[in-house]
Amino acid sequence: MARFRRRTCIILLLFILFICFIMMALKTLRPERAGFGDPFGLGLLPDFQQRTTHVKKKVSVQNGAKEDSFTHTKSLHSLTMNLKTPLVPVGKLEQDLPSPNYDFHVFYYNWFGNPQFDGKYIHWNHPLLTHWDPKIASGYPKGRHSPPEDIGSSFYPELGPYSSKDPSVIESHMKQIRSASIGVLALSWYPPGMNDENGEPTDGLVLTILDTAHKYKLKVTFHIEPYKDRDDRSMYNNVKYIIDKYGDHPGFYRHKVSTGRTYPLFYVYDSYITIPEMWANLLTVSGSQSIRNTPYDSLFIALLVEEKHKHEILRSGFDGIYTYFATNGFSYGSSHHNWPSLKAFCDKNNLMFIPSVGPGYIDASIRPWNNHNTRNRVNGKYYETAFSAALLVRPEIISVTSFNEWHEGTQIEKAIPKKTGKTVYLDYQPHKPNIYLELSRKWSEKYRQEKEQWLT
Repeated sequence: MARFRRRTCIILLLFILFICFIMMALKTLRPERAGFGDPFGLGLLPDFQQRTTHVKKKVSVQNGAKEDSFTHTKSLHSLTMNLKTPLVPVGKLEQDLPSPNYDFHVFYYNWFGNPQFDGKYIHWNHPLLTHWDPKIASGYPKGRHSPPEDIGSSFYPELGPYSSKDPSVIESHMKQIRSASIGVLALSWYPPGMNDENGEPTDGLVLTILDTAHKYKLKVTFHIEPYKDRDDRSMYNNVKYIIDKYGDHPGFYRHKVSTGRTYPLFYVYDSYITIPEMWANLLTVSGSQSIRNTPYDSLFIALLVEEKHKHEILRSGFDGIYTYFATNGFSYGSSHHNWPSLKAFCDKNNLMFIPSVGPGYIDASIRPWNNHNTRNRVNGKYYETAFSAALLVRPEIISVTSFNEWHEGTQIEKAIPKKTGKTVYLDYQPHKPNIYLELSRKWSEKYRQEKEQWLT
């Protein structure tokens, strides 16, 4: 009898542990505490109440840490080399890779550097960011990472701490993107000679990326960052620059609208920083700096964070909304359960709705105090849950955050197991390094099939 009781107790304990594990996994997929409005999550956002017509030249250490989660502390390096990638037979490419889906976009970053190509490490040596509350900051380490063994990421890339200039890296990236059946990369972009406060200009690499993307039948669109003094005039000039310089390239992306016409498409990061009246000068027909009905007319997609932004986006004259963040529950826009109402709002007002899906989120390597916003990948289940939510609203385009934002752990690029003296990096095991490329391909094909049914 005593043996039977012990066996029963052991079975009951194991059952309770199993239930606890399932509950934790489900919480990771749909977090409750991390809903928009949570005081901790809001601390990562720029101050919405004190908005200005321009991005401020510099912010204090306190406000800079707040804004960093949304403006990505980007360190970019000057690119002046004219690189050419090795040739691969076109027939071989077509034989081995799936067809690109041009309604499937991925955010791409070309800010990385290493000593071989740049004379130093760039971004891999990312500093540990200080929390804006001194009491909290005092409990966390300071300093910066020291590559190649210690990098500013919780994962370790299969290519190692690479340079975005390296032709073999660009080649590998385009092949990986194409293998995922993604058709368009949204390239992080600053105007020539401009960059964030930690970086250097990168516009010099755009043509190389366009050339290599075109080789793989990919297209390139631009993810315009919140550069210094971004306003209606500078945006007009920069859109003109992009279209004049890159618009005739066969790798330049243009989106076909219902009328049959095609337009360039621009994602505008942190668009909410600029007041709607300023955007309306550029994006409405009657605006003083109107780009409408000119050779540079385009589709402009605004970032939605708070619910109220949808009305401001409409007043501003934008053509659509995207959500960017891969953290379900962090903001109103990134919360999957809000996508149906956002899609309905966009349909009613003739706007595009572009939900952004991601494989997970972890930025502990650069914001060690931000574990609250980590989203576990759950061996790919988090990514697939996001895709399911996106397909439910029947979007015209789906975007992926990201191909290679390693600092925030949203990358689908290949990662490998890595252990150093001080660090054990996360990895994709028990799956292979390309698991998130394979999942992207699976859902791209499912998206394509379902979209055909929607349109019939």
